[in-house]
This record gives sequence, C-alpha cells and structure tokens, in this order.
Amino acid sequence: MRSDIIRGHLDSIILRLVMEQDRYGYEISKEISYRTDNRFQIKEATLYAVFQRLEKNGLIESYFGSVSKGGKRKYYTITTLGKAFLKETVEEWKVTKEIIDLFMEGLN
Repeated sequence: MRSDIIRGHLDSIILRLVMEQDRYGYEISKEISYRTDNRFQIKEATLYAVFQRLEKNGLIESYFGSVSKGGKRKYYTITTLGKAFLKETVEEWKVTKEIIDLFMEGLN
C-alpha cells in the first residue's frame, strides 16, 4: 500500500483514536498496525510530527501519566476543537469517498 495515500488523513486517524480514549504514542502506533492487519504502520518520527501539529493547532492536549515500567508516559487527549475538526473531516471523507468510488468501482 502506498503510504502517501493515507498520509493526508493521519490527523483524522490519530484524532479518532484519542477520541476513543486518551492514548500514548506507542499505543497509537500499535493500534494503527493492529486495526490495519499490519498493512499500514506509522513511523515514530511521523507520529510525533503529527502530535506536534495537532497540539500546536489546539486539537489535542498532552499530559504525563503516572510512572510505568519505563517512566512517565505522555498521553494525548482530544480537545473540543479537535472533536469539531474530526467531525468536519469525517464529512469531507464521505464526499471524497463517494467521488472516488464513482470512478473506481467495478474495476478489477
């Protein structure tokens, strides 16, 4: 799978995952791999660049959880603005998918 197709939707994917529950980076990475049956894996550098962008834009916030085996984990939580942005991108995706389906369905 060409990762550039998904790359434009990483913000939405990550927002969706932190909307379900607060999560830390490695957990998000593993969840993406799990849900895609390892067809898509996000690189650590890419993941943290997305976190920076989302936090800078006020779509997520971060906090340190309690100490775990390796130290304190940095968790991410979605903000009210992030929820509104995600809802908007879901609607955009539905329209985009309909348009692409018009041209791609029925091809084998």
